Amino acid sequence: MRYMLFIKHPEDYRGKVPPPALLKAMGEFVVPNIQSGKFIEAAGLMSTWRGKKVRVRDGKITVTDGPFTESKEIIGGYTLVESASDDEALELARTFVELHRIHAPGMEVECEVRPLQTGAPGSE
Repeated sequence: MRYMLFIKHPEDYRGKVPPPALLKAMGEFVVPNIQSGKFIEAAGLMSTWRGKKVRVRDGKITVTDGPFTESKEIIGGYTLVESASDDEALELARTFVELHRIHAPGMEVECEVRPLQTGAPGSE
């Protein structure tokens, strides 16, 4: 089953360069998972100042330019993974967060794990 891992961090982290130790550890984590086929695609997202939000509310469409300073946290990146189970996908997310805890002390990061819907809309 495929899962989307959304990597979130506080908005005020935007534009900061991750510590070199974290980048090294992430490479050591990501490369074998790509080679094994568990990681299908991953990317960081550019700063929210490059983004836009398109919203419909009360029948009206609005567009808001970034940065989104009203947001407490933003999606900073994503990873699309292939996992045999929810537990395996969760373990990938835990490892990702653990690397941040070890190599970027004090950095707040969250990883939301969501299975991709493969059936009819609204199905589980």
